[in-house]
Amino acid sequence: MVPVVVLLCLVVAQVAAVATDAVLVHHAAREAARAAAVEPDGQVARRAALGAAGLVPSRVGVQLIGGRVAGDTLTVLVEYSAPTEVPLVGRLIDDVDLTAEVAVRVE
Repeated sequence: MVPVVVLLCLVVAQVAAVATDAVLVHHAAREAARAAAVEPDGQVARRAALGAAGLVPSRVGVQLIGGRVAGDTLTVLVEYSAPTEVPLVGRLIDDVDLTAEVAVRVE
């Protein structure tokens, strides 16, 4: 009985870690969109996303989709591969791919 309870607690911890990463990915997308609205450049958006959320840089992808001229709508897509590293459970579950998309008007 005790091993089942411990395993269940580890699963809950892994789900909580992925949920936290999902919130951070949405925050990173909002910050990248804010930066891209002023300066629609992929590197500027990437730096803003990485600086805002504290995600692992090698697991983050940032894409700009749409126009880059004042008045255009620009969509920022942030992709993140959330690691599943909780002991025992992490080996059973593959990394989780998270995405967030935010559209802004270029200034």
